Amino acid sequence: MISRNSINGAFPIKRLGEVVEFLDSKRRPVTESDRRAGPYPYYGANGLQGTIDDFIFDEPLVLLAEDGGHFGEPERGIAYRISGKSWVNNHAHVLRPTADIELAYLCRVLENYDVTPFVTGTTRGKLTKAGASEIVIPLPPLAEQRRIAEVLDRAEAVRAKRRAALAQLDSLTQSLFLDLFGDPVTNPKDWPRVKFGNLLANIDSGWSPKCLDRPVIGKEWGILKLGAVTWCEYNAAENKALPPDVEPDAALEVKPGDLLFARKNTYELVAACALVRETPPRLLMSDLIFRFRLRPEAKVDSSFLHQLLIYPTKRREIQKLAGGSAGSMPNISKARLQTTDVEVPPLPLQREFARRVGAVEKLKTAQRASLAELDALFAALQHRAFRGEL
Repeated sequence: MISRNSINGAFPIKRLGEVVEFLDSKRRPVTESDRRAGPYPYYGANGLQGTIDDFIFDEPLVLLAEDGGHFGEPERGIAYRISGKSWVNNHAHVLRPTADIELAYLCRVLENYDVTPFVTGTTRGKLTKAGASEIVIPLPPLAEQRRIAEVLDRAEAVRAKRRAALAQLDSLTQSLFLDLFGDPVTNPKDWPRVKFGNLLANIDSGWSPKCLDRPVIGKEWGILKLGAVTWCEYNAAENKALPPDVEPDAALEVKPGDLLFARKNTYELVAACALVRETPPRLLMSDLIFRFRLRPEAKVDSSFLHQLLIYPTKRREIQKLAGGSAGSMPNISKARLQTTDVEVPPLPLQREFARRVGAVEKLKTAQRASLAELDALFAALQHRAFRGEL
C-alpha cells in the first residue's frame, strides 16, 4: 500500500489538487428513473455499477472513491480509469489530469493509496474534495511516469489472467448446477418445492458491538464485517477485533459448514450467501448476517443449498423480499425468508453435485494461492516504483 510516509522524496512531491482538475460538479446520482439499462456504463466508488441509457463524460478520466467502507484496505482499489461515454454517480471524484501527469500513472499511484489520513467521518468515512486535494504523490518526469505505468500494467495483466481463471471456475460451477437441476425459478425438471422454513432448525442472528478499527491479531475475538459474505464466498479476513473488555458470545462463533447470509445491504448486494468451508477460530457473526441451521432430517445438502441461493435468477427472486424505508439499506426478514419456496431435488443428486463442486473448489484454492503471490509481487513493485527504486 502506498502512503505519504512511504514516499521517500526520490521524486518531486505534489499535492493531488495541483496536478488534476476535479470534475465533480458534472457528476450526478443515479435515480430510479435513470436506472434503464443502456449502452453506457455508470460508475461509483467501487467501480462499474451497471449500464444506463445516457452519459455525462466522454473522455479518459480517473475516478477516486469518495466514500465507502474499504479505505485503507490494500486488496480493493479505490481509483479506476474510465474512457468513452460514461456516467459517474456522486460517490466517486472525477479527476482530469493536467499536462504534468500521465493518466495511467495517476491511477497507479492512487489505486492502492492509504487515504485514511485524509478521510473524515467515523461511521462511514468520506474523502472530501478538500481532503483528496491534499493527497501527496511523487511526480517523476513524464517519460519515467510512462515507464512505471507500463511496468505495473504488465504486472496487472498477469493478475487479471489469474482472476479470469477464477471467474471461469465460478462459471463452471453455475454450468454444473444448470445442467443437473435446471434454472430453479422456471424449474423445468419439476423438482418439488418446500417452504424454506421447513428445512431450517433456526435462523441465527449476529451481534455488532463497538469494535476496534482493525482486524484481529493472534487469538483475539473478532466480528465479521459484511464483506465476509458480500461476494458469495467466505472471506474471514473481513473482520474487526473485539475490544478486550467485551465478553464474546461464543454461540455466535462461525464454524466450518455454516451457511451465512447477508440480510441487509444495497439492493445489488443484499441476499449474498457464503458457505464456510474453513475459518480461523474466534470469529463471530455481525448483526447484518444470518446463519442458516438445517434440520437434521432435512433432505438438503448445504453445498447444493448455497449454490441454489446464489444462482442468479434465484438470488434476484430472494432480493425481492427485501424491504426498508427510503434512504436506508434494504433488509430481508426471517419471516419472509422462511415462507419463500425452495426447490429440493433428490438428495443423491445434490450430493453428486456437491462432490463436483468440491473438486472445483480445490482448483480455486490453488488459483487463489497463486493470485495471492502475484498480489504480493504487485504491491512490492508499486512500493519500489514510487520510491524511485524500480
